[in-house]
Amino acid sequence: MRNIIFKVAVIGLAFAYSALAASKPNIIFIYADDMGYGDVQCLNPERGKISTPHMDKLADEGMVFTDAHTSSSVCTPSRYGLLTGRYNWRTELQQGVLWGFSEPLIEADRLTVPELLKDNGYVTAMFGKWHLGMIMPTDNGVLPVGRSPKSLNIVWDGEIKDGPVDRGFDHFFGISASLDMAPYIYIEDRHFVGAIDNKDKKMTAPGFDRSDVLPELGRKTVKYIEEHDSEKPFFVYVPLASPHTPILPTKEWQGKSGLGKYADFQMQTDHIIGQIVDAVDAAGLKENTLIIVSSDNGCSKAANIKGLEENGHYPSAQFRGSKADLWDGGHRVPFIVRWPAMIGANSQSNQTICLTDLMATCAEIVGADLPADAGEDSVSFLPAFKGEQIVSTRKGITHHSISGHFAYRQGKWKLLLAKASGGWTSPTEKQAPESAPKAQLYDMEADPGETNNLYETHPEVAAQLLKQLEEDVARGRSTADADQSNDIEKIVLWK
Repeated sequence: MRNIIFKVAVIGLAFAYSALAASKPNIIFIYADDMGYGDVQCLNPERGKISTPHMDKLADEGMVFTDAHTSSSVCTPSRYGLLTGRYNWRTELQQGVLWGFSEPLIEADRLTVPELLKDNGYVTAMFGKWHLGMIMPTDNGVLPVGRSPKSLNIVWDGEIKDGPVDRGFDHFFGISASLDMAPYIYIEDRHFVGAIDNKDKKMTAPGFDRSDVLPELGRKTVKYIEEHDSEKPFFVYVPLASPHTPILPTKEWQGKSGLGKYADFQMQTDHIIGQIVDAVDAAGLKENTLIIVSSDNGCSKAANIKGLEENGHYPSAQFRGSKADLWDGGHRVPFIVRWPAMIGANSQSNQTICLTDLMATCAEIVGADLPADAGEDSVSFLPAFKGEQIVSTRKGITHHSISGHFAYRQGKWKLLLAKASGGWTSPTEKQAPESAPKAQLYDMEADPGETNNLYETHPEVAAQLLKQLEEDVARGRSTADADQSNDIEKIVLWK
C-alpha cells in the first residue's frame, strides 16, 4: 500500500512539474562582466580560490553547462550576440567595442530577445550596463567620441533614443557603458537621472558613486521582483558592471577574499547574484522561473591574473588565455541554469553552446517561430535542460577576438585563424615568431589547454573547418533557413 501511495505521489508531482513547464516561465538572465570560467568555485574546485557560495548553490539546484561560449571575447560584441541571436561580426563593428556615447549597434528593425518575449506575452525589464549604443540628445546633433571625450555637448534633460526601451525593454535602469567610460550617470528609461555639468572634466553626475553601482543594480532588480504583480510572466535582463574595471568592492567586501581587490569584487558580485535569486524564492516564484547566470567574456588582465595564479587561483581554470583572446579563456564562460519545473538538481551538460542561442531557446520556450531574418546564428539549448541532445542545423560555432581574429569550433576540433592569442595574452600576434604556423588547430578533448598545435599535421581537418566557416560567413547565417545579408560586403577572415 505504501508503494502505491508513493507511486501516485511521484506521478502527481510529475504532472505538476509538467503543468508548470507548460506555462511560460519567468526568465532572468544575469550577465556578469569579465568574470572568468574559473572565477566560480564549483566550476574550478582544484584551482579556484574565490568563494562563490551563491553561484555554487544555484549550480547545486540546477544545471551547469561546461562548454558555453560568448560570440566574442569582449563586451559590446558579445552583448549584441546575446540579445540578437546573430554573430557580432556580421555588423559594422569588426573589432573592439563601443564607448559610452556611441551610436546604436542594434538596428531598429532587428528582432531582439526582449521584443520576442514581449510579442509573446511577457513584461520586460533591464537593470545594468547596456554598452550597445544609443542616441543621446546634444545641442548640435553630434555625439561625443571616445572613452573620455575632450568636451561634452549633451542636453541632459532631453530624451534618449534607440536605447534599451526602443529595443524591447518596457523598463530600463542602468548605465550606458562600462564604468571606465564616460558619462558617469544613471539612465532610467529614456532620460538621465540628474545632469552633468558639460564643463566637468570628470563627466560625473553629482552624487554618482561608481562603487555603489553594483549594489544599486541589485537593489533595483530585487525591488522589481518583489513588486511584480502582473499576470504576465517577466523577462529581466541584469548585465552587471562587475567584476569589470574599475575594480571597486565596497568597504564591507574589501579584504574578504585574502586574494586582492578583484577577488573581493567577485565575492561581492556573487553576493548580489544571491540577493536576486533569494528574491525570486521569497516571492514564491522559484519553481517556474528560469534563472541563467553567465559572463560576457573571460577574466580581464586588470584582475592581476599573474598575482592571482601565484596565490593558487586560476581565473580561466584549465583553459588558456583570458579576455580578448581566441583561446578558450577569452570566451568560454560560466553558464549556470536553474528552473526546477524543468531541470533536475545538480545536473550537467557538456554540449557546446553559444550565447547567441538564447534567442532560439526563448522562442522554443514560448512556442514561437523565428522569422528568417532573426536569430540567424541561434540554436535552442532547451533539450539539454531535459538531458536530451540539442538538435542543430548549425555545424559549428564561431569565436571572435578583440582584434577581429576568427576561430571555428566543430565537435572536438578548433581552428584559429591566428598565429597566437589573437588578443592580449602573450604571445600576441605581433609577438608570434615569423616561423610560427599561420593558424592553429587543437583537439579540445585531448588538449583543452590548447598547447599542441596540430595545424600542420592535420591539414584535411583544418581545410574542412575553414570551408565551413567560409560558408557560414557567406550565407549570412549559420543555421538552416533562407540566406541573409551581412551588414558589410566583405568580412576579412585572415587578419
